[in-house]
Amino acid sequence: MTTTTYETQTRIGTTSYRLRAAADPDLVMELTGTDTSGAMVAQGTLRLPLDAGATVGKLLAQVLDALGRLGAPPPRPPRSRPVNANQPWTDALDADLRATWLNATPATPTTDLIRTLARDHQRSATSIRARLARIGCDPDVPGRPLSPEAAAVLGVQGRGQGGLRGEPDSPGGGVE
Repeated sequence: MTTTTYETQTRIGTTSYRLRAAADPDLVMELTGTDTSGAMVAQGTLRLPLDAGATVGKLLAQVLDALGRLGAPPPRPPRSRPVNANQPWTDALDADLRATWLNATPATPTTDLIRTLARDHQRSATSIRARLARIGCDPDVPGRPLSPEAAAVLGVQGRGQGGLRGEPDSPGGGVE
């Protein structure tokens, strides 16, 4: 039988790993790891029957993957979505949002007001900004209605900006 040998090297951080595998008649794998000073930091030999290599390889991959995850930081929990996310806006909600925005002074910090409205309406700040434009409010300046020019730039047709385009997105004839 002919001896078959496979060698490969890789570097992970400051450690260089070398794997040498030979098949004659058993499968023998030797792994060494050295740091930048040449000191041995990893060493091991595995001897297997030749026909067990692929199966044991899969088993080792599973074990090493699981052990690697033990040292990894825990996965971040998914973000919780606001209670009213993806819920339709009603005319009453639109009216409340519009009145609150237009009654604010331009000196009110925009970000703070949007966060407050998001909390009060149990929606995301992004959805509040988008909705403000759709109901004819300038989402960048509290207290200011959306101008026709700004509506055109934002691609919306807010209240007081002409007729509706398409179907209303709120029950009872809300605006698009």
